[in-house]
Amino acid sequence: MTDAPGAAGSATRPPATDATPDAVAALAPRPLAVPPNLAATLVLLRHGQSEWLAEGRFQGRAETPLSPLGRRQAALAGARLALPDAPPRLPIPGGEPLAIVHSPLARTRETAEAVAAAIARAGRPAPRLRPEPGLAEIAQGAWEGLFQHEVEERYPVEIAGWRRDPVGVHAPGGESLPEVDARVRAALARVLADLAAVAGTGTPGTPSYYDAHAGPWSLLVGHDGAFKVAILALLGLPLDRFWTFTQTTTGIAVLDIRNGRTVLRAWNRTEHLAPLEREAAEATRAEEDAAAERARSGAL
Repeated sequence: MTDAPGAAGSATRPPATDATPDAVAALAPRPLAVPPNLAATLVLLRHGQSEWLAEGRFQGRAETPLSPLGRRQAALAGARLALPDAPPRLPIPGGEPLAIVHSPLARTRETAEAVAAAIARAGRPAPRLRPEPGLAEIAQGAWEGLFQHEVEERYPVEIAGWRRDPVGVHAPGGESLPEVDARVRAALARVLADLAAVAGTGTPGTPSYYDAHAGPWSLLVGHDGAFKVAILALLGLPLDRFWTFTQTTTGIAVLDIRNGRTVLRAWNRTEHLAPLEREAAEATRAEEDAAAERARSGAL
């Protein structure tokens, strides 16, 4: 899925001595160009659980709506982002987001709309929603719609290669990571340009990049796979670190742009999902109590 367990593969990378220049370049850290005098913040929100995620299917670019649980997750994430100062505080600048920039796929659009609605319910201006094709999930070609066990049975070499070497291997008919990297970088550059236009200019090196209250901010609503690539680009890490970062459904990440660099301030914050976790724990406890009562009574 790249939005689910494991995800994409097609042709295994040749030995290192025969690696193509493009493949070698893809492994080298290439920090995304950040304006040296821009003080701004990016908040990344992964979409809520989708129907296919709940079923254990690979998604990629396929359209699959939020599940009932996913809609609840999105509503809770929206309420959290509408009140970022509520403890435990999210390190987000004050004021409204410049925009909610989202992947055009249905599951991200639904999540973005839930956040905008929550902000409006809090009595604040609803932010502008802007679809961004560059944030769409990694296309996974022949694997989209298949269950994980089906991919492992039909494409054992490819899926093993994808999990081991995501730069050199991708799903048959899907996107390679260098292709994804190019479009994600272009999307991030557009988002940063919008923030820079609002932030204006200042003296390079100020304010401190530890100041969580400085500058405008935008919310990006996207996917686990595309966000993995975005984080690597922003932090200047090579693409072969693709599996390093994983974001839970409606997990929140906060990245500051300060002094020409990106600082990861928060990763995969999920305290807003606590009500769902408590419900699940209570349901499990109720099932265990019922089973114990049946055992005591002798009922079958």
